Amino acid sequence: MVKLLGAACILGAGAWAWRRGLAERRRELDTLADLIALLDRMAEEIRLRRTSRPRLLGTLGRDRTADVRAFCTSVASSLARGAPLGQSWRSAAEALPLRREDRQALAAMGDALQGDDENICKAILLTNKSLRKDLELTRDRRQETEKRSAALWLSGAALLVILLI
Repeated sequence: MVKLLGAACILGAGAWAWRRGLAERRRELDTLADLIALLDRMAEEIRLRRTSRPRLLGTLGRDRTADVRAFCTSVASSLARGAPLGQSWRSAAEALPLRREDRQALAAMGDALQGDDENICKAILLTNKSLRKDLELTRDRRQETEKRSAALWLSGAALLVILLI
């Protein structure tokens, strides 16, 4: 009976770990998609309305997912304390739950946010293009990655059960 209970606990832990990884990958995809939408809106606001950056970041983050909202709030509050925009942007970008390459692309955009509006819009569009490409690739590989992850976690748990019994 104890062995059966232990086996069930090990299999349950394997299934839990697989679901946790799945949730993290979905969170990353949702954050990336919402960040792309934020950058689109930001470029539009800068180009058409010429809204100031601190006010813009404060208003754009309101209707976003929790991670993107926290990103906008972090940048806006850092600007309110008097920190430079590029530094504020880079430090907030490092806290996002994205792949390292996506965080680096977003952080690099922070340096371009201090020029004129045309150059800012170009930098936003360039970064947005890079993030969109990565989002599409990740979505294309999503099903394969989920299958592979499920197979690894559950077969690893099953092997551990076999070895312990």
